[in-house]
Amino acid sequence: MSGPANRPGTTGVTVAVCQIAPRVGDVEGNRRRIRTAVEAAAARGARVVVLPELANTGYVFADAAELRSFAEPADGATVKEWEALAARHDLVVVGGFAERGDDGRVHNSAALVDPAGLRATYRKVHLWNGEKTWGFTPGDAPPPVVDTPYGRIGFMVCYDLEFPEWVRLAALDGAELLCGPVNWPLYPRPDGERPGEIVRVQADAAVNRMFVAVADRTGTERGQDWLGGSAIIDADGYPVTPLHLGEEAVLTATLPLADARDKAISELNDVHADRRPALYTRPGEERS
Repeated sequence: MSGPANRPGTTGVTVAVCQIAPRVGDVEGNRRRIRTAVEAAAARGARVVVLPELANTGYVFADAAELRSFAEPADGATVKEWEALAARHDLVVVGGFAERGDDGRVHNSAALVDPAGLRATYRKVHLWNGEKTWGFTPGDAPPPVVDTPYGRIGFMVCYDLEFPEWVRLAALDGAELLCGPVNWPLYPRPDGERPGEIVRVQADAAVNRMFVAVADRTGTERGQDWLGGSAIIDADGYPVTPLHLGEEAVLTATLPLADARDKAISELNDVHADRRPALYTRPGEERS
């Protein structure tokens, strides 16, 4: 199998993942934390910046009423500020926020903005644990893949990344870079082992030959510790940023995104062309 050293070099795009510590309910403070991190990323030459899941609100809600009190529409103050940052610094920004829909339902959402404004939103399809009781409504639309000034960028939210079928949709739609706003809880793991969440996004990248950038959060919130496992993964599945587990950090890497269009892993193998989806279902099941 070919590795990074065997790939042709192309012009790179600098991508940043911002590992911050949002505080539940501190919407104004969280906006300041986001603004500081995005401006630091831009100062380091980033053109694509990824923020954590629910970056505007924090995560551990007391109940549905508290969640609803902090949720915003997709054209609310949080996303509007991201639009302004994108325009000021010539960026693509992908970040997670608590969205209040026109119908009043609340979604664990993400938005992609660029200098032209809001390009796409996505509502998390696979809800994790307390999200099912705090009043989030799951989405039902596939992950967007957006043509941006810097490449084709797909995005989804946290637990979505653990469903290979869902990740494959973005890859088949031509995503060169998959961005994942995440909030990964800190769980025990065997000594010396890399966190399983990071192993899984490495697999997402490798089996689809696309780049992946995940922005995790850090800190402790209402008794929950967070992993702080932000990472940028190359199209062969290898991390290209160091881990800063549990620390606030802005991590950057320059990625040849066009390399993700090449799905070959040997002279005679291609990770997409070799698929045989007609064989991947049992009678009566939906094809994936």
